[in-house]
Amino acid sequence: MSLHLEIVTPEKKVFSGAVSNVLLPGTDGEMGILEGHAALVSALKPGELRYESEGKIVTMAVGSGFAEVTQEKINVLTDMALGEEQIDEAKAEEAMKRAEEQLANMGHNDDAEEVAHLQGIIAKSLAQLHLKRRHRN
Repeated sequence: MSLHLEIVTPEKKVFSGAVSNVLLPGTDGEMGILEGHAALVSALKPGELRYESEGKIVTMAVGSGFAEVTQEKINVLTDMALGEEQIDEAKAEEAMKRAEEQLANMGHNDDAEEVAHLQGIIAKSLAQLHLKRRHRN
């Protein structure tokens, strides 16, 4: 018996298949999931998601979201899931720079929702850049 993983973004189902293990970027730290894991629901932060399928390790940059874990299935709902080949390093750097500049120009009384949005853009850009650069070296 194996573990079934589904990774879903608002645009599409990114992956659905059998895996032997999954590493998720939980808000309280990285979580390793194996078959038979206790049921849980956890928030995810932007970072790296890794899974092993058919002896091959696959790594993705993911955004914020949630993971629902049962003993035989993991559902990942996230606002971004990109493999290394899908990441445009220049675009990610530009998005991060724009968000940092906008954040730096905001006043103390500005909208907290806008601040959170900009911080999310920065976190997702960093996740993409970290994945791209680690695999380049």
